[in-house]
Amino acid sequence: MEKSSLYEELRGNRYPGRGIVLGRSEDGKKAMLAYFIMGRSENSRNRIFSRTEDGIRTEAFDPAKLSDPSLIIYAPVRRLENRLIVSNGDQTDTIYEGFRRGLSLSEALGAREFEPDAPNYTPRISGVLRFADGDFSYQLSILKSDRMNPDQCLRFYFNYATPLPGEGHLIHTYLGDGNPLQSFCGEPKCIAVSDELDTFAAKLWDALDPENKISLYVRETDLTDGTGKNYREVLINRNEKKQEA
Repeated sequence: MEKSSLYEELRGNRYPGRGIVLGRSEDGKKAMLAYFIMGRSENSRNRIFSRTEDGIRTEAFDPAKLSDPSLIIYAPVRRLENRLIVSNGDQTDTIYEGFRRGLSLSEALGAREFEPDAPNYTPRISGVLRFADGDFSYQLSILKSDRMNPDQCLRFYFNYATPLPGEGHLIHTYLGDGNPLQSFCGEPKCIAVSDELDTFAAKLWDALDPENKISLYVRETDLTDGTGKNYREVLINRNEKKQEA
C-alpha cells in the first residue's frame, strides 16, 4: 500500500472527528503515537487535555459550561506495563482492565459498541502499542454501526506486527463533516512518519481544521533501551498555551 501524507489527509477534511496515529519514526528508533480531538458543539469545544500519572485525560476547560460529560470526559491514553493504550472514549479503561485480566484486545472490547449518540453512532476507535525486546508492535480497532443501523455493531481489528521505519497508520471517527456524520470506513490510512517530535506535532496541529480542532497529544517512545519507558511528549490545547515535557 502506498504511503500518503498524514498532513494532506487531514488538511482536506474539515471534520475527521477524533483520530489516532501509530507508527515508527524514520530512523526506526522511536515509536510514535498521536491522538487528536475536534468539536462542533460548545460542550465538545469546552475541553483540554491534561497529564495523568499513566497518560492523559480530558477535562472541561470551563467547568461551569460543561453540560454533559458522558462521552467527552475520559482518559484517551493510559500505560499498563509494556503496553500503551489509546482510544476515543472510556473504552481505554475497558481495555486496561481487560489486559489486567489477561484478555486480548478483541476480548476486552467484546462487550463494547459504538457510542450511543444517535443519529451519528460515533465509532469507538482504539489502539495499543506493545513494547518488547527493544522493539514494538501495534494494533488498531474500530467498532462501528452497520451503515448507521444501531441494531448491528461491526468490529474490525488491524494488526501491525513489524512496523516499518517511516511508516504509520491513521484512523479517525468520521469521513468528514455532515449531518448525520458518516463513520470512517476501510482500512486505516497508511501514512508517512518522517518528522521528529516537535515538527510532527506542529505540522499535525496545523493540518487540523482551525475552527474545529480542540486538543492534540503526541508521544515519541525511545526503543533503543529496550524498556519502552523513556519518552518525550507534546500536548497542545486550543484553550491554553502549548506544553512540553
